Amino acid sequence: MQLVVARIGRAHGIKGEVTVEVRTDEPELRLGPGAVLETEPASAGPLTIETGRVHSGRLLLRFEGVKDRTGAEALRNILLIAEVDPTELPEEEDEYYDHQLMDLDVVLEDGTEIGRITEISHLPSQDLFIVERPDGTEVMIPFVEEIVAEIDLEEQRCVITPPPGLIDDRAEIASARDAEAGTDADADADAGAEEA
Repeated sequence: MQLVVARIGRAHGIKGEVTVEVRTDEPELRLGPGAVLETEPASAGPLTIETGRVHSGRLLLRFEGVKDRTGAEALRNILLIAEVDPTELPEEEDEYYDHQLMDLDVVLEDGTEIGRITEISHLPSQDLFIVERPDGTEVMIPFVEEIVAEIDLEEQRCVITPPPGLIDDRAEIASARDAEAGTDADADADAGAEEA
């Protein structure tokens, strides 16, 4: 199974290094020296990592055969793809690979169906599940402990405990009701003023 593990960013310096947007929880395993990675587009690869280092919080990589800034700039925006055994599990017990989470049914604790995970968005602050609802609309669920109560791979489901307003319109409905009540009260007040 192939997984996107990084996207190449801009060139760094003049010796062929590039910045990398990491898309794996295990960069030391997937993006270490000697790793051979497929690419998207495929015509750019495969690429073999020659060196890697962290500079100012960013991962910098140099690939075999890329010796200058011009070569590094030519790699910008290329996706790096690792071949992963589908039965392989992350080292940490509460971590998951994207392919394990895709297509899980998302339900509330009482079993109410919300939808299924169709995409996982890796943002700098947190990961988001993009969940397609039965009516075809999408909702974004932050992958945080406070909201995602359980991931059950055997049952192929994700149990969530969302705060009000995250997956429904309760907050909006309440405010709309208050607005209507306010309008009725204003109308009553106007009517009273006319009678006086």
